[in-house]
Amino acid sequence: MTLLRGLKALAPKAARSLALALAVALPGAHAAALRIASAFDPQTMDPHSLALQYHTRVAFQIYESLVGRDQNYRLVPVLATSWTQTDPLTWRFKLRPDVRFHDGSPFTAEDAVFSFQRALAPPSQRQFVLKGVKRVRMVDPLTIDFELAAPDASLPQKLVLVAMMSKRWSQAHHVERAQDYNARQETFAVRNANGTGAYQLERYEPDIRTTLKAFPQWWNRRSPDNGNVDSLSFVTIRSDATRLAALQSGEVDLVLDPPYQDVEQLRHDPAIAVTQVGDIATDYLAFDQASAALPGVAPGPDGKPRNPFKDLRVRRAVYQAINIDLVIQKVLKGLATPTGDLLSPEFDAPVAVNGPRLRFDPVHARELLRDAGYADGFDLTMDCVNVAFREHVCQAIAAMLTQVGIRTTLRTSPSTQFFPMITQGKVSLAEFGFTGTSEDAWQSLNGLLHTWDSNGGGTFNAGRYSNPRLDALIDAVRTEGNPDKRRVLVATALKLAGDDVVYVPLYRRTLSWVMQKKVHVVMLPDDTIPVRWASVR
Repeated sequence: MTLLRGLKALAPKAARSLALALAVALPGAHAAALRIASAFDPQTMDPHSLALQYHTRVAFQIYESLVGRDQNYRLVPVLATSWTQTDPLTWRFKLRPDVRFHDGSPFTAEDAVFSFQRALAPPSQRQFVLKGVKRVRMVDPLTIDFELAAPDASLPQKLVLVAMMSKRWSQAHHVERAQDYNARQETFAVRNANGTGAYQLERYEPDIRTTLKAFPQWWNRRSPDNGNVDSLSFVTIRSDATRLAALQSGEVDLVLDPPYQDVEQLRHDPAIAVTQVGDIATDYLAFDQASAALPGVAPGPDGKPRNPFKDLRVRRAVYQAINIDLVIQKVLKGLATPTGDLLSPEFDAPVAVNGPRLRFDPVHARELLRDAGYADGFDLTMDCVNVAFREHVCQAIAAMLTQVGIRTTLRTSPSTQFFPMITQGKVSLAEFGFTGTSEDAWQSLNGLLHTWDSNGGGTFNAGRYSNPRLDALIDAVRTEGNPDKRRVLVATALKLAGDDVVYVPLYRRTLSWVMQKKVHVVMLPDDTIPVRWASVR
C-alpha cells in the first residue's frame, strides 16, 4: 500500500493526525534526534512541585506558561495572546485559541484557572511567585482575570514558569494538588505528563533518562524559529569523566555541565563546539539564623546553647575567610566572576549596591570571631549538593573556614535530599545558587530574603532569616508601580540585606555547553535549553 492510499484509507481525523506526525518525523522533513547529558535529574514531571533549574530544563519542554521568553530573553506571549490591567487590582489575559493538550483535549480558561489554583496551593513550590494573587477567575472560555490584593504592575513577568495543566487529566489521575516533593510523595504526575508544549513525554526513568518526542499538534509548529529535533532524551550522568566520554564517543550530542578543567581543551577539539554565556544566577552561602543552637557548637560560658550565625561579626568572619578569587582560579578555572551583590543587574537590580566584596582577610576574620566570643572557633557542618564542581567549591571553602577556626565538616547529598533541606530550612551553612525567572527583582527578593511563610514568602530562605523592615520593603517592591520608586526600594532592600550579611555572595558562573559540531542550540542566560529551537545537521 502506498503512503497516500494508506492515508486516504484512514478516518479523516486520524489521517490529519498522522500527516502532521509524518511532517514532523519523516527523514524527508530533516527530523533529528538530540541526546542531552547533565549531572542533574529533573526529579519529577510535576510542573508545580519544584522550582529548580534542573527540573525546569525538562518539564518546560512539555508544559507551557501563559508568557515566556524569546531568543533574546524578552517577554513574549505563549498560551496568552495579550494582557492588560483593567483596573489597579485586576489583570485580564486573553488565551490562545485552538491549543491542544498532548491527550488531544482543548486548552481553555477552565484549565488556566485550575492551573493557577494548583500552583497557589501548598505544597507547590511555584507558589512564591504568585504572592498577592487573591483569585483567578474565568471570564469566558478564552479569558481569565487575576484579582490582586494590591496593585502589581509586573504580574506578567511572574507567570513565566507557572505551567498550564489539564484540569480533566489532573482530576482523572487524582493529582489536583502538586506533589509534595519534600515528603517524597509519589503521584501519577511524577512519572506522567500532559502539557501543551512542543514535546510530549514518552518515558521518565528517574536518575537514568527522560525521553520525549515531538507533539505533532503543537500550536506553534509552523514557527520559522523551530529547529528539527523530533526525538529528545535527557540523560543523567553524574560523573564528570563519564559524561564527557559519552560526548566524545558520540553516545550523547550535548553536555550542559562539562567539567571546568576540560572546557579550554575542548575548544581545540575539531569535533566539539563550545558555547558560553554569562549566568544570571548568583551562588551563595546561606546561614541558619533562626535556630537557638547549631549542632556541634559547644554551649557558651553561661552554659546556654549557641548559634554563632546570629552574630553579624561571625557572618562577616565567614565572608572574609573566603578567597573567592582563588576558588574561581583553581576550581572553576576562571569561568566565573566574583560578586559582592546579591542579585544580577539582569533583574533590574542596581549594580554594586553593596559595593565591592568584603576583602579576603583571614586575620580580620579571626579577630571578628574573637570579638564575638569564639576565640577558639567552633565546629560546623556545611551542606552541598554532590555534583562535582559544587563539591570542589565547597571543599575549598570548608578548608578556608577551618583555617580561621571555623572547623568545617563538609556533607554532600544528592539533589533529592539537598534541595528539600534548603526549602525546609534544615541547614547550618549551605552553598547553593538561585536563578530568578524575570527582570523583576521582587521574585528573587521574596524567594530568598522574605520571612518564610506558608503562602510563598521565603520559599528559598534556607537560613530562615527574618527582618520585618526588609519584609515591608519587599512587599512594597511588589506593589509599587512607578519604576523609579521601585528601583529605590529594591536598592534599599538589597543594601539592608547586604549590610546584614544575610548571605555571602560568591560568584556568577560563565555557563558553558559543549556539543557535537552538528548541533546548533540557543543558549539562554538562565542555563535552560529550549529544544524547540535546536537543530541537528
